[in-house]
Amino acid sequence: MVTIRAELSSDIAAREALLNQAFGVKRLRKTSEKLRAGRVPALAFSAIDERGKVIGTIRLWNIIAGSAGQSLLLGPIAVDAKHQKSGIGRALMETAIFAARDIGAESILLVGDEPYYSRFGFSASLTRSLHLPGPVERARFLGLELEAEALDGAEGMVMASGALTESLAAAA
Repeated sequence: MVTIRAELSSDIAAREALLNQAFGVKRLRKTSEKLRAGRVPALAFSAIDERGKVIGTIRLWNIIAGSAGQSLLLGPIAVDAKHQKSGIGRALMETAIFAARDIGAESILLVGDEPYYSRFGFSASLTRSLHLPGPVERARFLGLELEAEALDGAEGMVMASGALTESLAAAA
């Protein structure tokens, strides 16, 4: 049985190993990472197997979505290769979207494959006039409105917001 729960500090090493397995260390050079670097996630969840092993992860980060204002950036999400196609990714997504609504988020942005994420309501049409601080395949830049028309007419640069990690906050 798999349990989805809030990420614990004891999950960090396993989460990082899972993300390296899924995406490699090049993931740290991606455009979305520029928005996450040095920030504390707004929401973070782990999928845990019956032995207590982290087999999935999803995180959401505070951002400013141009003229739309406050939003969340989803990612990364990963499921251990041995457990893929068993519904864990869907459960992580549903948990994250529900939690985002619960904290009052009006929208979520992500970079990913629209054929997969469209089942949750994400669409590239919602991010047409928004821009990330680096290269991205436009067709993979997706948005989800948690509140009606939250991204309607949104334009401009997406920027990081939210709490800084302790090391960056101490240096400021």
